Amino acid sequence: MNWEPWTGCYPASTGCANCYFYGPTAKRYGQNTITQTEKFDWPVRRNKKGEYSIKGDKILATCFATDFFLPEADEWRKQAWQMIKERQDIDFLILTKRIDRFTVSLPEDWGAGYDNVNIGCSVETQQLADQRLPLFLAQPMKRRFVAAAPLLEAIDLTPYLSEIDHVSVSGESGRNGRVCDYEWILDLQQQCLAADVTFWFKSTGTLFKKDGLIQKVNPFKQSALAKELDISRLEGKKLF
Repeated sequence: MNWEPWTGCYPASTGCANCYFYGPTAKRYGQNTITQTEKFDWPVRRNKKGEYSIKGDKILATCFATDFFLPEADEWRKQAWQMIKERQDIDFLILTKRIDRFTVSLPEDWGAGYDNVNIGCSVETQQLADQRLPLFLAQPMKRRFVAAAPLLEAIDLTPYLSEIDHVSVSGESGRNGRVCDYEWILDLQQQCLAADVTFWFKSTGTLFKKDGLIQKVNPFKQSALAKELDISRLEGKKLF
């Protein structure tokens, strides 16, 4: 399930160039005004019986079509944190390219983090991994994951994996998606195996290089092809 309390976004780094939500060939291209959605209060909304509209024991991907830490959402985020705290029966999954803004509007009672919050940091290149992950690991949070997505080159996450719970990897989707090399993915898988970190190869992306050959993968088959290669190592619930 996805919760989008606000919509609209704009580029943060090279991985945003062909964004499947807001990139040049996407339907939301040019929607860079950040606005609240009608589902802003969805996690705490109740039905006529007084029960939560969203039942418990769910994983709620939060702001996956925008960024939870956008500056335009600083005031709204205070309310979002209150809703997240109220719904301790839901696991909230928050992925960001703006980890440098993590502490802005953070709740006073955050402490070491809320038990029901998974924070993820996107990295697309080695430079961005080395830039973002030290900041990421310096912040107080109980559950962390890294999304190497879109993966644009080989990345060494070894220096950071001892403090990370999970890594997911995806190639770049969209009409102008850049090549993702299977060798880069296998290398990340081996890094995760060595560090005893769960690993999920989520999607090949549009242009997938394997055994020296580049194939164009139908957008509806990118996840299926990744699954067929059977290199993921997951335990318990799949994060998303």
